[in-house]
Amino acid sequence: MKVHNAEIVISAVAPKQYPETDLPEIALAGRSNVGKSSFINTLIERKNLARTSSKPGKTQTLNFYLIENTLHFVDVPGYGYAKVSKTERAKWGQMIETYLTQREQLKAVVSLVDMRHEPSIEDVQMYQFLKYYDLPVIVVATKADKIPRGKWNKHESVIKKALDFDKEDTFIIFSSVTKEGKDQAWAAIEAAIK
Repeated sequence: MKVHNAEIVISAVAPKQYPETDLPEIALAGRSNVGKSSFINTLIERKNLARTSSKPGKTQTLNFYLIENTLHFVDVPGYGYAKVSKTERAKWGQMIETYLTQREQLKAVVSLVDMRHEPSIEDVQMYQFLKYYDLPVIVVATKADKIPRGKWNKHESVIKKALDFDKEDTFIIFSSVTKEGKDQAWAAIEAAIK
């Protein structure tokens, strides 16, 4: 998809604040600092519509981005960040769970993992949660530019094994630096919203 129009429409914490449209939605989930904002910015060819932050854990709301008036990207708060209190984390968890399990417009979830490392416990839990609720998942392994290409297969199999990856799901190797995987990511998203 060629993106000329993209804007943030609302930051929501509760269902009553979600946009009242029938547009399909693609949620983006991942650990704090996995490169979610960079992924969004790369896909929509903007430098900083989604704010990248040196402070992990900045996104504390569900951020709805309207893309080309045809779909919403929904950036959900990053998980696995220690500096947030347990109560805060529980609130986020509830907010994310409500959105993921009750939103009819949700067509797929892009689950981002850092390609350099074995998936964290939270990464695995998120993937299992999405599988449990039967949500279509697109796993995107970010920061591929930080790994020599010759080692990609090894890293991919480590991730798939840790997640107990379902072959029905899509797996994409991605880099916001080299734009590796950008077209595949769009292809998977477009297939999900058809």
